[in-house]
Amino acid sequence: MKLEQGKFCPLIGEDCLGLKCSWFTQIRGTHPQTGQEIDEWGCAVNWIPTLLIENSQQQRQTGAAVESFRNETISRISTTINMKKIEKSIDRLEGDINQ
Repeated sequence: MKLEQGKFCPLIGEDCLGLKCSWFTQIRGTHPQTGQEIDEWGCAVNWIPTLLIENSQQQRQTGAAVESFRNETISRISTTINMKKIEKSIDRLEGDINQ
């Protein structure tokens, strides 16, 4: 048995008006759960769950990219700090030798 979505619109209390309704929107892209291409018209209210899933995935990817950038920045800063410590130690040793 295949489930089919009804056409009742709770906003107007009637069947969907389709293209007459300004909330009837075309969505193009990739479905966030199946990976299949989407090129469909539908009610913007019906698209909300799909768009929320996509938004959550994008936020996770952004978070991962920011974390990766942070880790790389910390690594480079740590290297620079260690190099400065070594330079200071060398300068101190050279100062002791010259005295």
